[in-house]
Amino acid sequence: MTLSVLSRKDKERVIRRLLLQAPPGEFVNAFDDLCLLIRDEKLMHHQGECAGHQHCQKYSVPLCIDGNPVLLSHHNVMGDYRFFDHQSKLSFKYDLLQNQLKDIQSHGVIRNETEYLRVVVLCALKLYVNDHYPKGNCNVLRKTVKSKEYLIACIEDHNYETGECCNGLWKSKWIFQVNPFLTQVTGRIFVQAHFFRCVNLHIEISKDLKESLEIVNQAQLALSFARLVEEQENKFQAAVLEELQELSNEALRKILRRDLPVTRTLIDWQRILSDLNLVMYPKLGYVIYSRSVLCNWII
Repeated sequence: MTLSVLSRKDKERVIRRLLLQAPPGEFVNAFDDLCLLIRDEKLMHHQGECAGHQHCQKYSVPLCIDGNPVLLSHHNVMGDYRFFDHQSKLSFKYDLLQNQLKDIQSHGVIRNETEYLRVVVLCALKLYVNDHYPKGNCNVLRKTVKSKEYLIACIEDHNYETGECCNGLWKSKWIFQVNPFLTQVTGRIFVQAHFFRCVNLHIEISKDLKESLEIVNQAQLALSFARLVEEQENKFQAAVLEELQELSNEALRKILRRDLPVTRTLIDWQRILSDLNLVMYPKLGYVIYSRSVLCNWII
């Protein structure tokens, strides 16, 4: 069934689904390609805005506000396509297609003990990220759920190089409740890579973790948390590299590559052309095969 015979509601569903499948760093490319197929600017703009908002939350799209990095996620969503940044105390809309902030407004924050702890944890996390990530970004958010205060730490680093035919994203999220003596840290590390040179290969790896931290004071909690994140992410990275090496040695070699014979002999193209009775037609302005190209190939 072609898009021309679909109802508007079905079109919206198909467009949104295709856009949400776009790998990290490739949303705008997917949108531009779909625009060429749909040819409905108003429909594409609306669906692009909706899907772009979800894409930002899913892949922790980084922004820079007043010189400070901001990571978008569903934890700092305010509704009506708005996000909130604890550091700058601003709420805003973000247009992913135009890479532009819109409708920026100031937003107050209650300065209590949890807010001070958030700032201390963010400082400790920045030291870790700056030491381990080439272009890493991090952010720490506050959230209150049923009168309980939580801190949510997010880390993101990416390499979007379409010219190199490879895009990659590393992100992690760590949540813990502000308790007097002991807190449980829940974490999730996620890696996604997309290779599109000669083969369209998607790799997604994730891991969920749970650890406990003792709380003595704010400085101790911040340092212990940063060490915990460093230890768990180092272990995860080592495991990922080991798995990819095994995948490269086994699966990729057997599945993605063809076994070609190695004869180390010259191919006699003249004999092949004679056997196949291929004829040149110079009067028609072209030559079927050129000897300047088909010469001395070695397998």
